[in-house]
Amino acid sequence: MEEGVVTGKGAVPRRPGPASRCRPPGGHTQDGGGGGGQRRWGDSVTARPCWLHRNTAEEPHILLECDSSVLDSIQKHLKLYKIRRKVTITPCPDLSLWAVIPGDTSSLPKCADQALLLTPDPRAEVMGWRLIAKKGANLSEIIPGSQVGDVQDYHRHRYKQGIPEGVKDLPPGVALPLESNLAFMNGISFTKGCYIGQELTARTHHMGVIRKRLLPVTFPGPLPPAGIPEGAEILTQAGKRAGKFRAGGGELGIALLRLAHLHEPLCIPLAGDRVELRATTPEWWPKAAAK
Repeated sequence: MEEGVVTGKGAVPRRPGPASRCRPPGGHTQDGGGGGGQRRWGDSVTARPCWLHRNTAEEPHILLECDSSVLDSIQKHLKLYKIRRKVTITPCPDLSLWAVIPGDTSSLPKCADQALLLTPDPRAEVMGWRLIAKKGANLSEIIPGSQVGDVQDYHRHRYKQGIPEGVKDLPPGVALPLESNLAFMNGISFTKGCYIGQELTARTHHMGVIRKRLLPVTFPGPLPPAGIPEGAEILTQAGKRAGKFRAGGGELGIALLRLAHLHEPLCIPLAGDRVELRATTPEWWPKAAAK
């Protein structure tokens, strides 16, 4: 599945990133606990689901947008839990995925013949819209005036907003849902059961104590030629461990940091030198979480 990004006027192509189409039996699906067909995105398989129900006479379909580097493992994971249910799980090479990032997206026109889906990104309003179209579709017809930009524009935008995506930002078996801010991004249900890790997630949520979070970071000074390695240790100026760098591009990135050190000068020790960085809380976060 070809993937892309759309800025205020246009779209940015990404590397091919397959998705899977699931066809559940029985004419109905669960919506991850949101109720009312609410769009949710899931961290357990690093995927975001969209339910496509044109009418009750059609066989229900679910599209999962996923990190293309783990497509095979996601398919195996889903098939493991299919058991004997008549569910078909297949990639969708005939579709292309695009991200429409902020501009005036409130009244985007939709060409029904070429756009299968044009819907707000369920993670945060600052991420705009997601567009799924037939492969080779003319974006200028779906979104008049659109322009194809660079994929790095998309990554820079989401890093600036502190939006994690894919296995680099959310390492399987390492990233915790609440520390990854999934509760802010429509990614966790506190009413649905049951799922792996539910008890720990629910208990932490209701206790209200989250000491570490993924935060956007910037590097004000020059960077090493090789960049910042993923997983690099982040220290305070006093040498205390403050967190770890997850991933990034250029002077922008995302890091898991202890909130107690959020407003302190931070650095990453590399090859006998120290690279300074600054962390901020995104403006789109709930006000209580930004304190």
